[in-house]
Amino acid sequence: MMLSLIFDMDGTLFQTDKILESSLHDTFEHLRSQGLWNQGTPIEKYREIMGVPLPVVWETLLPGHSDSIRNQANEWFHARLIEHISTGKGALYPGVEEFFQLCKNREIPIYIASNGQIEYLESIVSYYHLHEWVTETFSIQQIESQNKTDLVRTIIQKYKITQGMVIGDRLSDIRAAKENGLRSIGCNFDFAQPDELAQADRVINSFMELRAEIDIA
Repeated sequence: MMLSLIFDMDGTLFQTDKILESSLHDTFEHLRSQGLWNQGTPIEKYREIMGVPLPVVWETLLPGHSDSIRNQANEWFHARLIEHISTGKGALYPGVEEFFQLCKNREIPIYIASNGQIEYLESIVSYYHLHEWVTETFSIQQIESQNKTDLVRTIIQKYKITQGMVIGDRLSDIRAAKENGLRSIGCNFDFAQPDELAQADRVINSFMELRAEIDIA
């Protein structure tokens, strides 16, 4: 049986941390300029909830605001993220491209399953030429439930995956693996939480460790 790898994007492949703070500050400065926010930028709160679907993000960061304002904030935030990506201010984690090439050489298929929006994900895939290695990128926007377990199941069903791993940094990734009968690999990177990683089948600290995990020399 062929091994398939399903990766999360933010905090797993892409160092979102490099563009997160400035994009979030710009968003809340925009809200402040319109008289819609009068507090500091909730950076730490966002770090805590990284990996949850976007509606939950803005419900958490703007609990007393209307859906209209939350949608406006989300649009502004993503515009800033994409702008930073397109000007090279982000980065993949060390070893990602080398690891992907090794997988390609071994004919190990790679997929991405992310809670990120389609346009945002495409900006990363395009800028870093991930099409060279990734079979398909899936966004949570593509399914009605907004649940990563269901998103991973969509990939499994489409590509008839029988053996694989879900590699990610948050609990939603670990659950998506376990609830679909796949192995879970937790990434101890920027946004990871120890109590969540404790539920993974294996925890890695680098892509070098992932190479060893799937026996790629």
